[in-house]
Amino acid sequence: MDWQLLALTFTTVFIAEIGDKSQLAAIALGGSTQHPRAVFFGSVAALLLASSIGVLAGGEIAGFLPTKVLKGMAALGFAVLAVRLLWPEE
Repeated sequence: MDWQLLALTFTTVFIAEIGDKSQLAAIALGGSTQHPRAVFFGSVAALLLASSIGVLAGGEIAGFLPTKVLKGMAALGFAVLAVRLLWPEE
């Protein structure tokens, strides 16, 4: 097990998830039900499934694309999202 990679992944995902829409939805659901444990386990299962799909897809794509190209595509995607967020809506 690569513990440094595990810590980096945990930190990255943890910081990315704080205050995002899924966390706000979990807060709303947890606050509006008498069964917050069900909301917790549903949220955990959804994050696990979404992460699993991302890791498996990334592993498959990395099989035929060089790592530099994959990182470049991710960087470009984030840059496009950043510009779109900053662009004023009409």
